[in-house]
Amino acid sequence: MMIILEHIAWAIALAGIAIITWGVLRGTVEFVTIPFQHRKGFPIKPLSINRIRNQVGQHLLLGLEFLIGADVIRTVIEPGLEEIAILGAIVIIRTVISYFLNKEMETPV
Repeated sequence: MMIILEHIAWAIALAGIAIITWGVLRGTVEFVTIPFQHRKGFPIKPLSINRIRNQVGQHLLLGLEFLIGADVIRTVIEPGLEEIAILGAIVIIRTVISYFLNKEMETPV
């Protein structure tokens, strides 16, 4: 049973990493193609950079949630005082990061 939970935790963590990677790659491609769209006569939308920021931020937040879920499962597998303290620190750090990312996405540039 523990081996299955360990594999599930790794799968969830990999999903979180994949979500973050996909969002960053997608945002990078969209950002890099903006000048080329302008040259081909496509009008640049004034909010396109904000849209890219929001999309990347949303992917980061979702990926962080997956990573926190994986950490919770790993702590359930090996419940010890040290693991719980590490999980608490990770959750606090990721929650603070998520909070400030959310605030950053709400403020217009």
